[in-house]
Amino acid sequence: MSDTGENSITLTRTIDAPAEELFAAWTDPALLEQWQAEAVEFEAFEGGRFRFETVDADDIETVHVVTGTVAGFEQDRKLVELWHHEGSDASDDSTLIVTFQPLDDERTEISIVEIAESHADPQSRIFSLEAWDEALSAIAELLE
Repeated sequence: MSDTGENSITLTRTIDAPAEELFAAWTDPALLEQWQAEAVEFEAFEGGRFRFETVDADDIETVHVVTGTVAGFEQDRKLVELWHHEGSDASDDSTLIVTFQPLDDERTEISIVEIAESHADPQSRIFSLEAWDEALSAIAELLE
């Protein structure tokens, strides 16, 4: 894990799963609901829309909603997603770039770059690094 600039974070991890399976877990709503959010809508194509709903761990009455657009889509290789956290200002919006690099038939290096104005604050970067690290652990557990 490392931060690559004042407004971005980068995480890279090797997961014991083929790139096709890892990409599917990132784009198939039924799989996303097993590791990313409780309720998911995801249109897996460039220009597609998505919506993630997650119940707050500390207050089950609070639901966090992220909506956005798939700005880039390369099957089994790369996703670019524009994220908006409902109820937040535009400074909390982010661009997520996820790349899937096959290492062999059974292992894939996944890299996440998140760019957000809010990451100028070191605490925001730390929070996002920890959240994406947990997410990568969850997807690895699902697939490995």
